[in-house]
Amino acid sequence: MIHVVFNEADVPVLQQAMELDETLRGDVLLIRDDYAAGPVKDCYTEAGREARRNWWKSVLSGGDYESKAGQEEVNDPAVVEQIVQHLGADSEAQLWIWAAQNKHDVCGYYWLMSQLKDFQGQVYILYLNNLPFLNEKGQLFYPVWISSIQPKEMLKAKKLSRQITPSEFEVDPDEWTRLCNEEKMVRLLEGGKKLIQKDETFYDSELKSFITGDWQKAGKIIHQFQHKAKHSTGDAFLLWRLKTLLATDLYDVQGEVRNMKDFEVKKKSGQLFETAEE
Repeated sequence: MIHVVFNEADVPVLQQAMELDETLRGDVLLIRDDYAAGPVKDCYTEAGREARRNWWKSVLSGGDYESKAGQEEVNDPAVVEQIVQHLGADSEAQLWIWAAQNKHDVCGYYWLMSQLKDFQGQVYILYLNNLPFLNEKGQLFYPVWISSIQPKEMLKAKKLSRQITPSEFEVDPDEWTRLCNEEKMVRLLEGGKKLIQKDETFYDSELKSFITGDWQKAGKIIHQFQHKAKHSTGDAFLLWRLKTLLATDLYDVQGEVRNMKDFEVKKKSGQLFETAEE
């Protein structure tokens, strides 16, 4: 058995669950890229993959995550090849895809399962969609991320495992192809497995609302966005968008515009007056 997750924090939780239930035992593979952001057109071709790599390099450049820009740790096609070899060598082998109700997991699901049509009957999905679990205090909650579930609760989650249906193998890859061809940069989850797409400027308006007339570290602005905004995304993406906003010369900046802790931002006095007038 092979398990696939889409967040690094999910791996130890699933491994701990295996210690509690031998029927879950198997390899845990991680899909590292975040397919909820960036270009996905032709994402199964070398040209499409190169376009994504270049886009991520531009996003990560000159910031806290710049060291990751040149790393080759993200090699999802190699993970798929490992899956294909395993399933092809044993017709009884199973792949379990674990996904919670967030855009990151759902986009990863679409990207992955669209490459596994030859293995219908061997691929299972555990989609934790609006299902309650118990937290450490014994209270019910609805997990957005698999990593927020206690390992012992994962034993209950395994009962949700079901085969991906032939209909899903037909419809879902077509839906993913449609999304890829729209050439948008931001994908959002509306509910269930329904994704919508926006331009790369989607988060800018709300991000600007956290810039005040007082000096704030870039990290504080991003932290507030992550905890208060309806839709969130990765810190690296937000830092990139914040720097893009600063290039409009509508804000005062002090410090080196690089890492989140290195510079501070505030609205210009004229902009404060215009906001009051509005």
